[in-house]
Amino acid sequence: MRRRDWLFGHFRAVGRAFGYEEVDAPVLEHEELFTRKAGEEIVEQLYHFELHGRRYALRGEFTPSLARMVMARAGGLRLPIRWTAIPQCWRYERTTRGRRREHYQWNMDIWGEPGVSAEAELIAAIFALCDRLGLARGDLKVGVSSRALLEETLRRGVLRDRPEVFPPLCVAIDKLGKIGADEVIGLLTAPSGGIALPLPDARHVVDWLRLSNVEEAAAGLPPDSRARRELEELFGLLEAYGVGDRVVFDASIVRGLAYYTGIVFEAFDAERKLRAICGGGRYDRLLESLGGPALPAAGFGFGDAVIGELLADKGLWPDLPRALDAYVFALGEAQRPAAIRLGSALRARGESVELSLSDSKLKRALADADRAGAKRFYLIGPDELARGEVTVRDLASGTQSRESLPS
Repeated sequence: MRRRDWLFGHFRAVGRAFGYEEVDAPVLEHEELFTRKAGEEIVEQLYHFELHGRRYALRGEFTPSLARMVMARAGGLRLPIRWTAIPQCWRYERTTRGRRREHYQWNMDIWGEPGVSAEAELIAAIFALCDRLGLARGDLKVGVSSRALLEETLRRGVLRDRPEVFPPLCVAIDKLGKIGADEVIGLLTAPSGGIALPLPDARHVVDWLRLSNVEEAAAGLPPDSRARRELEELFGLLEAYGVGDRVVFDASIVRGLAYYTGIVFEAFDAERKLRAICGGGRYDRLLESLGGPALPAAGFGFGDAVIGELLADKGLWPDLPRALDAYVFALGEAQRPAAIRLGSALRARGESVELSLSDSKLKRALADADRAGAKRFYLIGPDELARGEVTVRDLASGTQSRESLPS
């Protein structure tokens, strides 16, 4: 909990620094909120059940809940909406390093801003967090691509006559880093998979995903391509934020959730030893898919598990001892009422106080206070009580003094 509080404190500090307001939502939602698109990995990983004739699910991600909240109040909120959250999420999947069935993630989302200035701010916030956590400038990279660029490219080529298979195609190619190129080609060409590309076309798609240059990726598009222009503008804005050298174009990033529509990005440790640390992008049509008004949006989710592994690898978890101001010890039962009054007086001053509740040896009490991280040890014995005083030991320096007992 000390580590979690420390990490969440940094999440919240970055959210405040960028002017975002913290929100939350119920952990339980109607199942249909998460099952809009069949085939998404997250649909297969839901913890779901039926109760009183209705289907429910523990949230596997926060964005659909966020969309529901925005839709309920869209007419009464000043745009753009800047919200941040640290939701608890559940996914039934195989646990690996940095991947747990129950986890927290830090979300930052912007609603009502159509330009890529939104994505630039979100990526800048990710690096602001990395700097706060003590990560070196080269420890983490953000890879950026564009669903829109991929869609424009494929619809001018291999999907010219089959634009409807683009969403399931994205779900398939998002697995490239997990299962490899040959397996992805198998998914793209499988006759029963719903995509069923010819083998040469499937290989062309996978080859395109290996590109690391915007110019090459957009080579087959007209000069006025909006997707290309947005990527170029984004990289320019990231230079203004001072993080341009920490961001790379990576065509293989597509994100496995069907609601993404434009810029997409993921953060990785520079050595690629761990899975993605965070991911996000633009999802302009999500509100419409839920029956709400059209409203552009972008955001990211940053899990607590992978960043914890990276901090451990880099030796950056700080020493987080228990914070306790005082330990109050009564040498005997006759002194206990005075000890209780002293502990209450210290707590009234805003201090954290552990009060010894039973008889024990002084040596044991001092050891307990030291293990608890107490700054001061208050001793009340028969002599102290008779004088109306308490002996105070500074546990860091070992010096002792006397103070008057509260009446």
